[in-house]
Amino acid sequence: MRSAFVMGVDGGLPPVGGPGFGVSDAAAYPMDVPAFEQLGPRGVGDAVARWLRLVAADAELSPYLVGVDLPRLGGHLALQLTAALGGPAGDIARPTAGAWQGLGLSPEQHRRVVDYLTGTLTGLGVSPEAVAVVGRVFADEVA
Repeated sequence: MRSAFVMGVDGGLPPVGGPGFGVSDAAAYPMDVPAFEQLGPRGVGDAVARWLRLVAADAELSPYLVGVDLPRLGGHLALQLTAALGGPAGDIARPTAGAWQGLGLSPEQHRRVVDYLTGTLTGLGVSPEAVAVVGRVFADEVA
């Protein structure tokens, strides 16, 4: 059986407004609801798909994605994001940190990738506190 976290980005990047889009239609999520529960697995998949789409649209970053298995990278990022948001990590056979490290990004480029993630989560209504935690988790990959 395939993981629900991978399905949001499986087979390529879904179009904006595609599966999972309704997750962000509400106003801000209640502050007392854990961040992962706000989004759920489908929302995490949607966030990762949007995030990867932003990175792929960046003229300086997109060359780093040439030849990369995007569904696999997306699944890896979804697991990492799920754990960072306090969700279940599942049966992860290896640590999920460092998904971007093997691509050869400079520290500045990596910070821009993280900025795209935090902007995506903010746009989906994730609390500022949770966005800050996620930003630190992904920024620490290059520390």
